[in-house]
Amino acid sequence: MKAFMETKNTIVETTLNLNGEPITRRIPVRQNLVDFLREEMGLTGTHIGCEHGVCGACTVRVDGNIVRGCLMLAVQAEGRTVETIEGLSDSGEIADLQDAFHKRNALQCGFCTPGMLLTVQDLAQKNPQATREQIREHISGNYCRCTGYQAIVDAVETVLAARQGKT
Repeated sequence: MKAFMETKNTIVETTLNLNGEPITRRIPVRQNLVDFLREEMGLTGTHIGCEHGVCGACTVRVDGNIVRGCLMLAVQAEGRTVETIEGLSDSGEIADLQDAFHKRNALQCGFCTPGMLLTVQDLAQKNPQATREQIREHISGNYCRCTGYQAIVDAVETVLAARQGKT
């Protein structure tokens, strides 16, 4: 039992690139990435939802791939690039998506919006000509209790068309 308690309380110095800035912090080995981002770094745009990787509220981008921040330990980010909604927003990368979500009323309460925006940006990068069905499939791991998804799909479809020069 003593060995377990020692491991549980172990702190590791971890260096990562967070939203374009290199940082080094002492992190408890059992702290998940979303808690680290919110509590230690003050980046509260990434939300804690189900804490089981099901709802998508904790979605962040690690080395260019979206991941569930509640399922990844913060120390696993050692040497990696982590991007949050704040980083993508500040860089302007998702400005058109944010605007479309606003105009199409695809953000209502806003709880799912950060994770949803990272997820649809991932889709836009991987499949810029996605159909409505492909959009729905790609966002199916992100729960939204307010919009019924129609407005979200409309917003994404609008942005994909604009990025393809079809508007």
